[in-house]
Amino acid sequence: MAFTLPAGRRIAIAGAGSIGGYAGGCLALAGLPVTLLLRPALATALAGGLHLSDLDGVDRVLSPDALHLETEPAIAFADAGLILVTVKATDTDAMAALIATHAPADALIVSLQNGIGNADRLKAHLPGRQVLAGMVPFNVARPTESHFHRATTGEVMIADTVPGLAEMLNVPGWKVIAHPDMVSVQWGKLLLNLNNALNALSGLPLAQQLGDRRWRRLLAAQQRETLTLLRQAGIRPARLGRISPTWLPFLLDLPDFLFRRLAGAMLRIDPLARSSMWEDLQKHRPTEIDALQGHVLALADKLGGEAPVCRRVHTLVKQAEHSGLGVPSLSAVSAWRR
Repeated sequence: MAFTLPAGRRIAIAGAGSIGGYAGGCLALAGLPVTLLLRPALATALAGGLHLSDLDGVDRVLSPDALHLETEPAIAFADAGLILVTVKATDTDAMAALIATHAPADALIVSLQNGIGNADRLKAHLPGRQVLAGMVPFNVARPTESHFHRATTGEVMIADTVPGLAEMLNVPGWKVIAHPDMVSVQWGKLLLNLNNALNALSGLPLAQQLGDRRWRRLLAAQQRETLTLLRQAGIRPARLGRISPTWLPFLLDLPDFLFRRLAGAMLRIDPLARSSMWEDLQKHRPTEIDALQGHVLALADKLGGEAPVCRRVHTLVKQAEHSGLGVPSLSAVSAWRR
């Protein structure tokens, strides 16, 4: 039997930041009943409406009267039939506690967060509740507080254990498909997300940073370390684009002119795009480095392996966090030397 929202129940976006705001906006524009749980400052910014756009040129506005904004978890979750968790990995435990306290016991929960194991952490805090893993492959930029711009490509994936759920969530601007092996999907995404830290350290737009072979070689080195560990662990990361994960480091190592020629058709990046970790450092917030490079290091420790480049990048981001000075704007050469 295909999933449907019970009568009078809503989709709650648990943490309507960049990804959550974009997801909620697309779902609301498609006519689905959506509640955005968000911080008061963002609620104020969205009082005039929510602006959505993407790198395909689509430009839409959700009027204020079509928005259901809520800053109080008790109210946002009271009538939730489906909860999409889009908070940072660092906030998973706190959000799980709010869901446990305020959401109906039969609400279906989907984690759409970066990193590995967030769905398992939610399950641990929410025994007896149905929790699914999911993955968002693309980047959402914020030209203004009320403007959510999808700046890269890709399909959202969720576990295939609830028939009809992916079809219900699959709306214009927010393509969703079901996948049978979310562990492989999450590791495939993590291989790409290893660049989040490099982008944050560089301070450059993603397109410019990935256009520089020196930065790409740092990413390729991290991916090789991770792929070696995954082979030892018997985990095969999923292909999320046209290139097999095992070939990604070779593509990244190519000279700039060859990389542009081969990757241009496979990777579209808006000039506005930067990683969410760049934004975190810029705004002096904790980053997700422990859920990305930190997870690789945890796997290395478990297997008795090594990941020195991932460890170096992890250290550089931690130093930037603790300095409180924002984005360090390192050069690739400086990052290598450090």
